[in-house]
Amino acid sequence: MSNAPVDKGRRRFLTVATSVVGAAGAVGVAVPFIASWNPSAKAKNAGAPVEVNIGKAEPGQMIRVEWRGQPVWVVRRTPEMLASLDKVSDQLRDPNSEEPQQPAYATNTYRSRKEEYFVAVGICTHLGCSPQYLEDSFGEQVEGVSSGFFCPCHGSKFDIAGRVFSGVPAPYNLVVPPHYYIDDTTILVGEDGEQA
Repeated sequence: MSNAPVDKGRRRFLTVATSVVGAAGAVGVAVPFIASWNPSAKAKNAGAPVEVNIGKAEPGQMIRVEWRGQPVWVVRRTPEMLASLDKVSDQLRDPNSEEPQQPAYATNTYRSRKEEYFVAVGICTHLGCSPQYLEDSFGEQVEGVSSGFFCPCHGSKFDIAGRVFSGVPAPYNLVVPPHYYIDDTTILVGEDGEQA
């Protein structure tokens, strides 16, 4: 044991310095740990609205995008496609879109904000398969109608407004996601916007 006098000032300095360095180390470890609880940029973007450029879409063409991990279709309908909607009303399970599969502004014959464009989540309402868009060969499924959606998994059929036919496994019309037109060539899928 040493008989040297104790330097209380030095001891106090070393205690304070060690405490400060320890506290800084704890903060250095805590900040990244707490930051890891925040959702990643990929997770944030998964629910973010998606812009769809429809400026170059040809009549009859379907554009596919992804929103919230689901396929979303935008179909530019031809006048013939629009005329076919009235031909099949008596064959549909929910021709007036009474089930809440769409926003209020899409509760119409066209199930859209603008007649020419149909926006839908491309997932069958039966078991979650992805139906095929049949632009010219839907007549093989429904006589007298050239275009629509057919789910090959279990045979569900939907018209060009995503309305389900009677007598097929799918219980509901295709889902119309919230969307609005930013301008004449761009649709924002994922938000309702302020359009009527």
